[in-house]
Amino acid sequence: MTQYLLSVFQPEGEPPSPEVLAAIMADLEAINQEIRAAGAWVFAGGLLAPSTATVVRLRNGEILTTEGPFAEAREYLGGISIIEAPDLDAALNWARRITRAITLPIEVRQFQEEPER
Repeated sequence: MTQYLLSVFQPEGEPPSPEVLAAIMADLEAINQEIRAAGAWVFAGGLLAPSTATVVRLRNGEILTTEGPFAEAREYLGGISIIEAPDLDAALNWARRITRAITLPIEVRQFQEEPER
């Protein structure tokens, strides 16, 4: 099985009301349960807002840390799921199900294969 990263892109701005968000999260949890039951589940989690980020980088041989996001954008990475699927079509089917539930864009990317050791 191949592992895929399903990235959820969230728009900048106010989140949905608590009632709307609760319904979305219930739908998402139902899909996550189906992914688990299918044996495709590896990991999933939501992320806090970009304003909570800290960036660590190397500049001129020095390690610098700065508060805030690496890039300013109108959309940001709001959460991820890592799944196992036999092929891209199967991964895209899970992404379609998730995006219907949460109404946000999902980027699907295959992990690089590990070199033989």
